[in-house]
Amino acid sequence: MNIKFKKINNSIIKCKKCTRLIKFSKKISILKRKQNFNEVYWAKPVPGFGDINAKLMIVGLAPAAHGGTRTGRAFTGDKSGDFLFNCLYKVNISNLSKSLSLNDGLKLNGTYITNILKCVPPGDKPLNSELNNCSDYFDYEIKNLKKLKVIITLGRIAFDNCIKFYNKNFIFDKKLIFKHGVKYHLPDGKILIASYHPSPRNVNTKIINTKKMISLLKKAKKII
Repeated sequence: MNIKFKKINNSIIKCKKCTRLIKFSKKISILKRKQNFNEVYWAKPVPGFGDINAKLMIVGLAPAAHGGTRTGRAFTGDKSGDFLFNCLYKVNISNLSKSLSLNDGLKLNGTYITNILKCVPPGDKPLNSELNNCSDYFDYEIKNLKKLKVIITLGRIAFDNCIKFYNKNFIFDKKLIFKHGVKYHLPDGKILIASYHPSPRNVNTKIINTKKMISLLKKAKKII
């Protein structure tokens, strides 16, 4: 990882802008989950990770309470991540089919994974002020991924906030509507692809499945 990304990630980890989120993360790390009772939780803002020469960025909303907030890495150690990394492995983006911990040797090929919000919000419902506080970090990530061509947003909230971020910097000539698999040309030349979030609820109700996600990832790779 280069110096710029080390600085960005250190700033994210040390961030205490949102008192509500910091308190909630600490509360989770004390209460814990039964199967993780003996583990030491990360309990800090969770930075993005992956290939700094990435042409593809995958964006979620926020780290999971007992996933990224526990492990210190986005989509690591939770069921959404299990689904996602299995799909990434099948299209040769990830070297592992499952992401278990911060030091499990997982590497991403040409891809960077992050969240719009770097801390878990209570009830998965962030406040606008919290999203605004975190938008600078998302800005840094996008601007420093110099080869970035495609952004995949996982879920409607990630999609809406990605659009909100771009609205601050550019003027859109049309309204972008969330729909799985639809691609949009962004004003800076990048392509945005919307995806359903691989949450257990969406997977169990078959809103999203492995075939759909692999198809979407292949579409992104083809564009790249």
